[in-house]
Amino acid sequence: MRQLLDAIRSIGKSQGSRLVALYGCMYYGMLRPSEAVSLRLDECELPSAGWGCLEFREVRSAAGREWTDDGQVHELRKPKGGPKNSVRRVPIPPELVGLLREHVRSYGTAPDGRLFWTYRGGIYQPSTLWQVLRKARTLAFSAAVVASPLARRPYDFRHAGVSWRINAGAPGPQVAEWAGHSVEVLYRIYAHCIDGDDERWYKQMEDFLG
Repeated sequence: MRQLLDAIRSIGKSQGSRLVALYGCMYYGMLRPSEAVSLRLDECELPSAGWGCLEFREVRSAAGREWTDDGQVHELRKPKGGPKNSVRRVPIPPELVGLLREHVRSYGTAPDGRLFWTYRGGIYQPSTLWQVLRKARTLAFSAAVVASPLARRPYDFRHAGVSWRINAGAPGPQVAEWAGHSVEVLYRIYAHCIDGDDERWYKQMEDFLG
């Protein structure tokens, strides 16, 4: 994922560099793409050192004009997985804190405080995220990996972010709370590594058996 983030940064003259922290939010912060594109600076705690935190109440989902009340492509929704008016807090590692601080220094924010905004101040469309990722995969990966499902979708960054926290030993219920869904969904869908980690588990099981 670090290789892929580096590749994203290099896409275009400035397009990729404007989006690398957004992809970092999906990986290091386990955000859904719709949550990442709507993140505001006042929803971020970004200390000069150590872990930070994201805290938010509503997101914009790319539902399509025919599915929204006001005819806009995006619509406001509460974060998934919690009661109405709930606040979701997501601790973020220093790697993401650094990416976000760098992004703010370079690009500032949109008039409404959003961190990620197009040249015209708009919200990034899903198609843009897909296009940038497709180009970055060809730079970061071998041809065999490019042909595989590894990190093929923007949403896969979130899958990988949930997986690394589980594999690092964080309790499942806590990870589910951070990710904004139930424990049942966590173990049924998200808590798996995109590219597998069999050798690691073989070693641990062998050590257990003596």
